[in-house]
Amino acid sequence: MSDTGNSLAWQAGWTASVQRPSEGFHKNWALEGFADQTVRQVVRVTGSGTAARIKLSNRYGTAPLEVSGATLARADRGAAVQEDTVRRLTFDGARSVRVPPGGEVYSDAAEVTAAPFDALTVSLYFAPPTGPATFHAQAYATAYRAAGDQLGAVDPAVFDETTVSWYYLAAVELADGGPARRDTVVVFGDSLTDGFGSTVDGNRRYSDALAERLAARGTPRPVLNQGIGGNLLLSDSAWFGERAVGRFRRDVLDQPGVRSVVVLVGLNDIGFSEVDLPTYKPNPDHSVSELIAGYRALLAMADAAGVRVTGATILPFKGSEYHTPAAEAKRRAVNDWMRTSGEFAAVVDFATALADPDDPDALAPAFDSGDHKHPDDEGYRAMADAIDLAAL
Repeated sequence: MSDTGNSLAWQAGWTASVQRPSEGFHKNWALEGFADQTVRQVVRVTGSGTAARIKLSNRYGTAPLEVSGATLARADRGAAVQEDTVRRLTFDGARSVRVPPGGEVYSDAAEVTAAPFDALTVSLYFAPPTGPATFHAQAYATAYRAAGDQLGAVDPAVFDETTVSWYYLAAVELADGGPARRDTVVVFGDSLTDGFGSTVDGNRRYSDALAERLAARGTPRPVLNQGIGGNLLLSDSAWFGERAVGRFRRDVLDQPGVRSVVVLVGLNDIGFSEVDLPTYKPNPDHSVSELIAGYRALLAMADAAGVRVTGATILPFKGSEYHTPAAEAKRRAVNDWMRTSGEFAAVVDFATALADPDDPDALAPAFDSGDHKHPDDEGYRAMADAIDLAAL
């Protein structure tokens, strides 16, 4: 496909919110970066198309990023790809690209047929050292690394290192040659959106279940996950990303074709202030009125962009390290405001849907991943089931 794709109506089929390099909660390669290595990343799209392009982000880089080559392919098992589907990506016709510090680039369009829930691989080769890498810490999907240029490698054995983060990859966009559509749903928030506690490589986040539910009803729509584990509504964090009110425009409103967003954030603003741990910083003790002002800032931005907002109540967390009488009082007050204010286009009451019937301040045991604040796979499916699809 010779067209760079500028004439196509693109729609995001998959996205991830990028973060500054950090150690995170598990092994990752963000601080060390890459040198003469290929990284292969697997994503599951929820859109469809006959052309695809990728978006690479060097948002948190302090030097230009040299991407020496890139390919897109249909995934097989693990790091394997379907050999006849490998497409060499170009950038303004060139096989390599230089991404300035703080910048992002799109590849040219490539001929790739994708349907909802297809798994694609994006392979990136970095010849010179990259330095610390802009990434998404908690992918709940395996990324693979190999020495040298392995862009076209079909044998997964060459990829002998793994982690569960995504690197530099911010989006896979799809187009089908038709007119632009505005039907994309974004789910936005913290680890409850990101999928903490869900099965790695299982695609069991609530965004996955929501996309599957829409498709099963006969109304398939792209569902994008823009959660960041640990994210805060009102505070930036070196580990947990830019505050939600700061990244909302970029991560939600600037996505192509977005129609509606489900906002689930505030848990960490409440919980961090109750725990004195180095990782739970910053942890200012925000009042309920300050939290409501943060939600209203999101609502104002969305309203100006013509995007519908479904507000999501904060899940129970009794039994977790966050839980104190003060934290519980804040959670109840925020949730009561969401349910009764009338300021959201719709409200999904996750708190009630996942509560223990015998103790509504706690997650139901059947939905608890084990830490008493994050759901398991069944809990995330229950969240998706609680959403009014007509409100999206």
